[in-house]
Amino acid sequence: MTRPESFRPDDPRVAVASPDEPLLTRAELREMEAAEAANLPAVIETAPKKSRFWSKLFWSAAGGLVSLALGVAVANLVQSLFSYAPWLGWFALVLTILAALALLVISARELFAIFRLAKIERLQKRAAEVLASDDREEGKAVVGEMLSLARTIPRLAKGRAAMENYSRDIIDGADYVRLAERELLSSLDAEARKLVSSAAKRVSLVTAISPRAAVDMLFVLFNTLFLIRKLATLYGGRPGVLGMFRLARHVISHLALTGGMAVGDSLVQQLLGHGIAAKLSARLGEGVLNGLLTARLGIAAIEVTRPLPFAALPRPKLSDLAGNLLPAKKD
Repeated sequence: MTRPESFRPDDPRVAVASPDEPLLTRAELREMEAAEAANLPAVIETAPKKSRFWSKLFWSAAGGLVSLALGVAVANLVQSLFSYAPWLGWFALVLTILAALALLVISARELFAIFRLAKIERLQKRAAEVLASDDREEGKAVVGEMLSLARTIPRLAKGRAAMENYSRDIIDGADYVRLAERELLSSLDAEARKLVSSAAKRVSLVTAISPRAAVDMLFVLFNTLFLIRKLATLYGGRPGVLGMFRLARHVISHLALTGGMAVGDSLVQQLLGHGIAAKLSARLGEGVLNGLLTARLGIAAIEVTRPLPFAALPRPKLSDLAGNLLPAKKD
């Protein structure tokens, strides 16, 4: 039994119950408050991101030390050649200047290639945001950057002229981006499908007749890198050596996020469900699987290197690009 207490009528903590409702004890009130607190959404604190300052500092310092060591070694070589014969020293100095000039030009080209790939990646993300928000001004800005990129691709001159004529008729930003995709990327998508299909056929044939597994792995690796480079060049990326490493990492990450071999695709279901590979020879089955993997990597490379996301045009399917690698299903 609780003792009597005084309270004010306007106290917000006081709840007035109707005469028909039964009175609750303090224990029951605490249980109700605990139940209501349990139903509230939990606040999940995200773990703080690990700082990469020290790792970046280490690699920067290590790279600087290696560069200084190479520079000192070259300087010592030129100085020793001057002491041995003056003409050899001058010849080595000229070679050093030419090598430094070539390295400067190559580095500048690599930087421009990386910036170009980063621009395409940002353009794809901005286009996806416009498709979701339907922002007219942002849609015009995205299409403007797409047109500037299309000026570097001669085959898109007709589509670029059509987009410039349609620019005053489109109101919605999302429709503007979809129209740019249809006018500018339809021909490039058709060429990209041909490249992926040809690469899948080539890998399937070579790995089926190759006598060594090491040769298979090297051929698949080089063929995949060559395919990624051709697709990036087709869509205006033109990657360099460093850009190729970055692009290959993005393709593999995208492939991992989208489900690897895409088991839900009808072609892979046909391969696994009907046991076609088991009915064929072991080498031919390996060739088919390598061809399917190459086609799947090609699809991931198209989605990564394409400057606009798939919205108005259909996405490439594994069954369309590698359907001829398997024999027809018998009724």
